[in-house]
Amino acid sequence: MTRVAFLLLVCMTLLSGCVSTVASIVTAPIKIAGKAVDLATTSQSEADEKRGREMRKQEEEIGKLERSYSRNAQKCREGDDDACDRAEREYEQLGEMVDVRRREY
Repeated sequence: MTRVAFLLLVCMTLLSGCVSTVASIVTAPIKIAGKAVDLATTSQSEADEKRGREMRKQEEEIGKLERSYSRNAQKCREGDDDACDRAEREYEQLGEMVDVRRREY
C-alpha cells in the first residue's frame, strides 16, 4: 500500500509540471490573438489625433496656395501674363481642395 501511495505521489509531482506546461501551451494562441487584435486596431483617440494632423497639414497647404495665388493675382493685375496663368491654376487647385474639405465633414 505504501508503494502505491509513493508512486501516486511521485506521479502527481511529475505531472504538475506537465499540467502547467499544457496550460501555457493551450492559452498561448489566445494571448497571441489578443495582442494581434490590439496591434491591428486603432483606438478612437489615435484616430482623432491622426485626423487632426491630416487636417492641419491640409490647412497649411491651402494657406500656402492662397498666399501664392494672391501674389500671382497681384502680378497679373500689374500685367504679368505668366502670373495670370499661375494664378488661374492655383485658383482651380484651391477650389478642388476646399470642395474636398467640405465633403469630409
